[in-house]
Amino acid sequence: MPITDRELLIALHHLPGIGPRKWYQLAETGEPPLAMLHWPDSLLRQWLGENGFQLWRDWRNQRPGNWLQTRLDRLARWLADHPRNHLLTRLDPEYPSLLREANGPLLLHGMGDPGVLNHKQLAIVGSRKPSASGARLAQWFAGDLARAGWVITSGLALGIDGLAHAACLDAGGKTIAVLAGGLDNIYPSRHLALAERVAEQGVLVSEFCLGVQAQTGHFPRRNRIISGLAEATLVVEAAQKSGSLITARLAAEQGRDVYAIPGSPLNPLAEGCNSLIRDGAQLVSEPSHLIAHLAGPCVASSRRPAPKDPAGLDGSARQLLQLIGLERVGLEQLLSQSGLPLGELQRQLLQLELQGMVRSSDAGYERTL
Repeated sequence: MPITDRELLIALHHLPGIGPRKWYQLAETGEPPLAMLHWPDSLLRQWLGENGFQLWRDWRNQRPGNWLQTRLDRLARWLADHPRNHLLTRLDPEYPSLLREANGPLLLHGMGDPGVLNHKQLAIVGSRKPSASGARLAQWFAGDLARAGWVITSGLALGIDGLAHAACLDAGGKTIAVLAGGLDNIYPSRHLALAERVAEQGVLVSEFCLGVQAQTGHFPRRNRIISGLAEATLVVEAAQKSGSLITARLAAEQGRDVYAIPGSPLNPLAEGCNSLIRDGAQLVSEPSHLIAHLAGPCVASSRRPAPKDPAGLDGSARQLLQLIGLERVGLEQLLSQSGLPLGELQRQLLQLELQGMVRSSDAGYERTL
C-alpha cells in the first residue's frame, strides 16, 4: 500500500518509543523516510524495538484487525467527525514555528482553530489550589494580556490554568489548552465545559493519541509543549514542589523568558515563585509592566539553563544518574537496578528532569549530560 512521508510519520507516532529523535535519525541516513519501507527485518527490529517491529509488520502485511491500523482508522474517523478536528505534523508548514524550534513532538492533534498556534503567546501557569489572591491575579493578568492581543496558553488544569483560560475567553481573547491525554479524554472532567469554550474560541492540542488517558508521567511532556509554544511563561502562584515549576524550567531551557509574581515569604504558595525569582526569573507585579516588557526586545531572549552539576546530588540520585547513562533505560529496569521504592524512584527521576540532567520519553529515560 503506497503511503506518503506524512502518513508514515503519523503511523510511526502511534508506535511505542517513537518520537522526534527517531525521526531525526531517519532523516540523517540521507535517504528519504519512505526508504525504511524496504529495510530488512533485522534493521527494522533494531530501530523499532521488538514490540514496535511486531506491530509494524502486522500493519505492513495488512493483517486483519491489526493494532496499528485500528488506531489509524480511529484517527481518520475522528478527523472526519467535525471540521474543527485537525492534525498537524512536523512536515506541515502550519506546525507552530516556536514549538518546532523547541524540538516539539512529531505531531499535534487539535480541536479548534489551528491558526491560533502561530499567534504570539504567553503561557500562564500556577497552583491547582490557589489562594483567593492568586486566583484574582491569574484572572487580572490573563484578562489584560488577552485584551492586549496575547494568546494565553496553559494546561486546562484546575486552579490557575483554568482561571487563566476562562479570564482570557471572558475578555474576548483566544486561548490554547495543552492536554496530557488524548483529545477524546478531556482531563480534568470538571473542565469539559471550559474545554468546549476553548475549542470554540481558541484551540485544544495534545501530542497524545486518541484513547490515551492522562497519566502522571505525561505532564512534563505536556508542560514542554506549553512552554515551547509560548514566547514567555508567567508563574502566578506556586508552592516549592508545584508542577508549574517544571514548565518554568523548561521555558528557560528553551531560551524563553520566565516571569514570576512574588509573594510573602510566609506564604507556602509563594515559595515556588520566590525561588524562581532568586534563580533569575523576572519579577512582575502588574499586567501593564509585563505587557510593556513583552513588547520590548527581551522576548525569546538568549537565556540558557543553569549549568548542570551532578556533584550537587545526593548519593542515591548520583547512583540513579549513573544507572541511566547515555542510553535509554525503562522505568522497570531502573526500579530493579536501583532498589528504590517506586514512589522515591519517580520523585528522584522528576528532580533529575527538573534539573535538566535527564529527559523522559515513552521509551524511558536518558541523560542529557
